[in-house]
Amino acid sequence: MEHAAVPAWAMLAYLASGVLFILALRGLSSPGTSRAGNRYGMIGMLIAVVTTLVTHEIANLPEILAAIAIGGGIGWIIARRIAMTDMPQLVAAFHSLVGLAAVLVGWAAYLNPEAFGIVGADGLINPVSRLEAGLGIAIGAITFSGSVIAFLKLAGKMSGAPILLPARHVINLGTLVAIVGLTGYFMTDQSLWVIATITALAFLIGFLLIIPIGGADMPVVVSMLNSYSGWAAAAMGFTLHNTAMIITGALVGSSGAILSYIMCKAMNRGFLSVIAGGFGADASAGGGEAREQRPWKRGSAEDAAYMLGEAEKVIIIPGYGMAVSQAQHALREMADLLKAKGVEVKYAIHPVAGRMPGHMNVLLAEANVPYDEVFELEDINSEFATADVAFIIGANDVVNPAAKTDKSSPIYGMPVFDVDKAKQVFFIKRSMGGVGYAGVDNDVFYMDQTLMLLADAKKMVEDINKALAH
Repeated sequence: MEHAAVPAWAMLAYLASGVLFILALRGLSSPGTSRAGNRYGMIGMLIAVVTTLVTHEIANLPEILAAIAIGGGIGWIIARRIAMTDMPQLVAAFHSLVGLAAVLVGWAAYLNPEAFGIVGADGLINPVSRLEAGLGIAIGAITFSGSVIAFLKLAGKMSGAPILLPARHVINLGTLVAIVGLTGYFMTDQSLWVIATITALAFLIGFLLIIPIGGADMPVVVSMLNSYSGWAAAAMGFTLHNTAMIITGALVGSSGAILSYIMCKAMNRGFLSVIAGGFGADASAGGGEAREQRPWKRGSAEDAAYMLGEAEKVIIIPGYGMAVSQAQHALREMADLLKAKGVEVKYAIHPVAGRMPGHMNVLLAEANVPYDEVFELEDINSEFATADVAFIIGANDVVNPAAKTDKSSPIYGMPVFDVDKAKQVFFIKRSMGGVGYAGVDNDVFYMDQTLMLLADAKKMVEDINKALAH
């Protein structure tokens, strides 16, 4: 059965949706244009869905429309209710659904190939279509199970520490080789056991690949799984003969891969070393006992308010602790109070701050922080030498000088903010007992110019704001 030719107008519609997806990615590259980017993506997806419905014979259109309404309604409710703190695990959960959808489409094509137009003259599925379906199922299954583990780690329902299995590299490599070999064999034999084994092994390897990856590498994992979901969608696009799906999947897959590379570069880590896992497994240079023996100075909200009010330039470094306490609105209020006193305020964002790429940018945007006050690491790091105050709120690993000085540290070589060059450092964290997600002690705690502000981040900033207002 040959696949029906796609009308010329439909090809143009798919092309238009592809252009809109490209514009969406372009818009999402900057906080100032991100809203427009989201709109382009929504319009492009609407065009693609409507075009597909119009150009294909639909067995039961009301059922499909009802499914779209239910899925869209659930997505709308979740988006309205989800806290920005939980955005990383939400992204991981959505990635899992994309992967599962690819698996289901692949199995649907295998069980009912006539409906997909992929049956050859011999009555069997075309070998190329088998390859496309096999790849889509494998990538989708890896995305699904890997994203589920990432969700559990990010949501705190599973330890963020690496879970290192014995001989994990041999097991992982052997499983991947088996999946590749069976996918090739599937082109010659479309027996049920082949596709079932591919699916089972792919679900397994997704689980095995992610559990040994530590929490400090989660930003890379999120972008990597995003890339996987794109490639799974692209593979299914070939099976479905859907141009828009191929374009969308390729865009998501390639952009996710590029983002993963950027994340790895930001941590001075190789992509393969992240996939191998284990970052943070050897906790640290300086454990809890060493921290207890080193002198440090505790400050108060009043101390911080006085010194911040007297400063000329303040650089704020937010991290995941800000997200957990949802302190971004209080932080923006503090910045407004300082600017009213003539203080220059800037925000410094590390590429891997938080639990997913852009996590801090999203939180600051939610608090209506002006985009022109937010700077990336390479654009602001040189300014710490001229800053009166470095105000660290919930960040840790991204300001740890061990990345520059301690070759035995697991974060050695990762670019970090030079907060040690600021005249005064305020460091907000809950207690001296905790360390960063990488499990590494931080010399900034013990510097002469550092005052530790030990409290919930939101409560501490609100107390600072009260002192500033008087």
